[in-house]
Amino acid sequence: MNVPALRSPNAALVLDLLRTAGEDGISRLELAERTALTPQAVSKITARLRSEGLATEAGHRASTGGKPRTVLRLVPTAGYAVGVHLDRDELTTLLTDLAGTVAARRTRALDLGEGAGPVLDAVAEEVGAVLAGFAAPGAHAGRGRDAGPGADLAPGPHPGRAQDSAPGPHPGRAQDSAPGPRPGRVQDSAPGPRPGRVQDSAPGPRPGRAQDSAPGPLPPSVLGVGVAMPGPLDHLAGVPGRVTGFPEWDGHPVREELARRLGLPVVLDKDTNAAALGLAVRPAAPSSFAYVHLGTGLGAGLVLGGAPLRGDRTGAGELGHQTVQLDGPACGCGGRGCLEVLCLAAVARGDGAEAARILGAGAANVVRLLDIDEVLLGGRLVLAAPEVFAGGVREVLAGLGLTAPVRVAGDRDAVAEGAAWLVLAPLFGGGSAPRSA
Repeated sequence: MNVPALRSPNAALVLDLLRTAGEDGISRLELAERTALTPQAVSKITARLRSEGLATEAGHRASTGGKPRTVLRLVPTAGYAVGVHLDRDELTTLLTDLAGTVAARRTRALDLGEGAGPVLDAVAEEVGAVLAGFAAPGAHAGRGRDAGPGADLAPGPHPGRAQDSAPGPHPGRAQDSAPGPRPGRVQDSAPGPRPGRVQDSAPGPRPGRAQDSAPGPLPPSVLGVGVAMPGPLDHLAGVPGRVTGFPEWDGHPVREELARRLGLPVVLDKDTNAAALGLAVRPAAPSSFAYVHLGTGLGAGLVLGGAPLRGDRTGAGELGHQTVQLDGPACGCGGRGCLEVLCLAAVARGDGAEAARILGAGAANVVRLLDIDEVLLGGRLVLAAPEVFAGGVREVLAGLGLTAPVRVAGDRDAVAEGAAWLVLAPLFGGGSAPRSA
């Protein structure tokens, strides 16, 4: 797949409509109507997409007059991306196709406090294992997300803790409850990664073991690796800041180091931004929402006008460090009475209702500030008690006269899947992805 040749906004616009149409596909006439492009322009674009292996015919559709219309659809297996969720205590690595469907997955325990060296060793090892397992002959024949975890695809012993995964929502499948950008919206300003033809380039050193020979064959057209980790961080420079509780990560060149080790483009962003992007690319959803994540920390990913809002210093969405109690307990960020420290303390003492009330206070502040359409909840603590948190947040908003709907939307791999979309989204003209190394 020659990605640089597909960087015109119109090609990305058409490709995104093919993606959101799903298996049913879409005709050239419908593409012309929805893009305002001429039929001739659509024919040229779709011919190029077909020649690159990105689109194919999906049958015919009855016409109101004349011969049946040929229907086209995306070819999801034309490309892949790796998504990495680097959490404070766990590492999840997965491989998705162009539709965002998970093809392989691995997870292992990890301590972010071990420092950048050992942690990035683990990241590189897991990325290498996912790719090697998927590239093995016959490893992915007939397998999809429901076939089980990516760890099952990798031969030999698995480093870390391999866990089976319960199937979740398919990012490439229309979800009535999940938000997404309006089809046809093009983010011309999104720099995004510049993936090339990875299979033609010499792979880098074996992940995590620079002295070894290069890794085995990669799946065709691996576009890059998206890495999502706790903030604060600088998504433009690709370096973390003083991660709450782990200040030793401040300024470490995570993106540059992983790109060198893996021989692939790497994108780095906050975990909440990645999860919000993964939700935003799903079809048929409001154009503005806040994804509120409660796991090992508390934060928010913001989507306005269909695109993630990061801020120039990636400071947008630091919901967990709003001060809500001036004389409250000290927080790892250096402040006092932060939403995060209060909410996690309530969870620790088993008071889920109070934790939900505190989370609701933060969500209300976001709704009032940005007038968003919807509040989406996710993160492991929310998923452990979804009714408690959704009901509690909803009650707080209703008591303040705020009508924004509240629901649980993120599944357990929302951050890792969103990390893969950091790489994929620019291909479809959206996502306002940060730059890659």
